[in-house]
Amino acid sequence: KVFQAVVSCIGGDGTIYIIPKSFETALNKLMAEIQNTFRGLGLLIPYCWKKGEACVVRGSDTVWYRAKIVEVSGSTLQVQYIDRGYIESIPQCHLYPTTFYTGIPPFCIPCQLYKTLPIGNFWQQEAVEYLQELLKNEEVEIHVKELPDNPWGKLSISLYFGGMSLSSFMAYQRYCVAEDCQDIQKLGVFEGDLSPSYLLQPLPVPGETFPVTVTHLVSPKEVYICLDSSENLTKHSATERSASCDSESLSKALKWCNKIVKTLPHLTNFKKELPCLAEYVDGLWYRAKLLSITQLVPVQILVQFVDYGTYLVAPTSRLRHIPCHLLKYPVQAVRVLLAGFRPASDDKNVERIPYSPEWSLKALWTMVDCVEGKRLSASILTVSPEVTISLYGDDKNLVHLKLIEMGLAELDQ
Repeated sequence: KVFQAVVSCIGGDGTIYIIPKSFETALNKLMAEIQNTFRGLGLLIPYCWKKGEACVVRGSDTVWYRAKIVEVSGSTLQVQYIDRGYIESIPQCHLYPTTFYTGIPPFCIPCQLYKTLPIGNFWQQEAVEYLQELLKNEEVEIHVKELPDNPWGKLSISLYFGGMSLSSFMAYQRYCVAEDCQDIQKLGVFEGDLSPSYLLQPLPVPGETFPVTVTHLVSPKEVYICLDSSENLTKHSATERSASCDSESLSKALKWCNKIVKTLPHLTNFKKELPCLAEYVDGLWYRAKLLSITQLVPVQILVQFVDYGTYLVAPTSRLRHIPCHLLKYPVQAVRVLLAGFRPASDDKNVERIPYSPEWSLKALWTMVDCVEGKRLSASILTVSPEVTISLYGDDKNLVHLKLIEMGLAELDQ
């Protein structure tokens, strides 16, 4: 069985506590009922607590939770939150014994990684802390491998985060030995001399109008667009839909990669067009490809962020190997030429675009104002030799008409 779950807690022994996404509605309903039933403080009169006894606990967030007594020691009790997994020492005044809700099974499931042996036969403190930092409160994919021998035992699972196997990743980090590690190559950090490449975004059929956003402008006529896949692929073939990237899934995978990016090796191969991860000026890492070496001492590399079209000159310290599973998502940004206009022959503006001097800077900034943050639509005219489109603003008029009105461009039939 395969299902989505949220990791609620990592136990001190490395037990992974998960709450299946399908349980969330019932758990929220139970929590609301508990809050209505129990109000105020815990039990203030003396009470003889017993190990294993059911109770409700008033947490540090003042919310009541189901729990059970794990250990009794003086005025402080060690309790386990049965719907979350974590264990905490609590003063007796924050607990209340109860027989309510004991017939409802715990919503969190204790799990262990299938055929995975921690170094030293138990999870070291460093490994447990790493698992907590990586997984706590994150949504993951669970593959059930073996059921426990008793109902309170641990479920044996394979856990995947952002398309990566947790067992394989922890083995790569040398925290454990994973017997079933056939997918460890998928981390991408073992690629060696392989030369992977990105998939191209499938395009709508010519003549069809579809929503887009402009992510980067090279000149008023040459731009990069992103397709709104949730809307424009409904009429496409099953092949195009399956090949199309779910941008939300890509965002989740990149979020995970940003969490583990320090474990990925720096690039040592600087072959042109090589996919990689590159750090942008916002401190986050994105999919990119190498274009050229712009400086040798120190080494500076020109890269392009494939999901936006933007460029950056970066030192090698800001470039890392890309995990292979990130290559299954097609590039989000498509380079296109806008049809219907050309640079004005009588544009007197002196400031020109250095790499495209036929255009004035004023024309570029005017086009930026026309497309930035706007809901745009496009229609493909030709796909060869280059993708050429008509681009419409949110008022359904061609975006380049503003440039023509201002004398910065002229019609090109």
